[in-house]
Amino acid sequence: MFRVSAPAQRRLLAGLSLVLARLCCCSAAAANIPNIAVYFGTKTRYEEVNRHLLRDVLAVNASVLKPPPTERCSPVHLTAVIRHGSRYPTVKNVRRINRLSELVRTEASRAPGGWLLDLQSRWETWYTEDMDGQLVTKGREELQQLARRLASLFPSLLSEENVRKRRVSFASSSKHRCVSSVEAFQEGLWQHWGPSGETPAYSHRVEDELMRFFERCRGFVEGVENNRTALLEVEKFKHGEQMEAVRRRIAEMLGLPFHRLTPDLLEAAFFLCSYELSIKSVHSPWCFLFSETDAKVLEYKSDLKQYWKRSHGHAISSLAACPLFHHVFRTLDKAGRPRRSTEAAPEPASILVGHAETLLPLLSLLGLYKDETPPTASNYQSQHGRTFRTSRIVPYAANLLFVLYDCQRGPRLQMLLNETPLRFPDLREDAPLYRDVRAAYRHLLDGCDFHTECEGRAGGRGPSTEL
Repeated sequence: MFRVSAPAQRRLLAGLSLVLARLCCCSAAAANIPNIAVYFGTKTRYEEVNRHLLRDVLAVNASVLKPPPTERCSPVHLTAVIRHGSRYPTVKNVRRINRLSELVRTEASRAPGGWLLDLQSRWETWYTEDMDGQLVTKGREELQQLARRLASLFPSLLSEENVRKRRVSFASSSKHRCVSSVEAFQEGLWQHWGPSGETPAYSHRVEDELMRFFERCRGFVEGVENNRTALLEVEKFKHGEQMEAVRRRIAEMLGLPFHRLTPDLLEAAFFLCSYELSIKSVHSPWCFLFSETDAKVLEYKSDLKQYWKRSHGHAISSLAACPLFHHVFRTLDKAGRPRRSTEAAPEPASILVGHAETLLPLLSLLGLYKDETPPTASNYQSQHGRTFRTSRIVPYAANLLFVLYDCQRGPRLQMLLNETPLRFPDLREDAPLYRDVRAAYRHLLDGCDFHTECEGRAGGRGPSTEL
């Protein structure tokens, strides 16, 4: 009869306990998720996009790697552009939340009961201005878990030896939530390898030129960010029929005069539902205010803003991402080119941590999520099937992965968004030959000059509305 040693028994029992705890925790968490959780735009939790993570946060699906089965291929490089994890509200939203809380506490006149009683007398705002967008515990866990999944998926690239010998590069935006996120990613790698008895040394570069390119692009700052007409579609929808109907219904539910519940305070209530879920994993009483129909309207308002400010609405918004685009392809070029035996091996992985505002322009520059008809203030009803949905594209901890394979016919490149395969526009394979990818983006590789695009488009000109 097979006998198991006492230490092995303890390890087995500990492992079973962890699995059971994870299953129980995930079941309880799933039952506590509001049905509007998939409509929070850029404030959506990562697990709402990858639902299998509700069952197991470390679940890895190796079938997402799709080099041609007829060729022998092995991954030789990974570039990951990652958004920071779940965070606290910024100062602007903390102030709105506090104004909303005071308004409901002092002026809501409906007879209190159930969730309304919770809002008026039991729920107290706990958000403070010093939180200002900092990473929360949940956000650290998201990056740690992502690192562990990617290390399982690419063991030869994100190996302990490669990280120890600093062959893997780490870079982030200067914002504290991004610095904390890149550190959490490195923590996740060390967790994956298990205790080594050493104190791991984390290191990364701050690269705002790559991760916050939008701040340096004068054409974007003057033509879009500081141009009141650039987001005209957003303003029209904000005060349009659909938003007014949601405001009227919520104001009536709270017993508030319609004019007191401004569009900004309405959005603050919606964000409160999302913050309480992403930060505390609780179904907030604020969530009961909104039906699924309401949530879709508020998601659309958020998508309009991101489309017209960060995506296809104005050409300069995506062209501002030229530095990051060129950096990614220069890194891939180095990893994919033949080298002499005397040359140093290229870096096996590059981890870049930034913002939703980093990812959306890059995705747009690559020609992704560009619907045939752009979203506007007047076509909400025809946009339910749009591909441009920030809730699905850039939730917290969103990630765009470029996987370079060494294959028999030459290097191949696969792209994944949020750990799901994503094809390059006009290329029919999941992992096309790298030379075909470069050919598809030749116009950008030969052009897309940051100085020309960002300085040449400033100086009194309105934003380009190339759609």
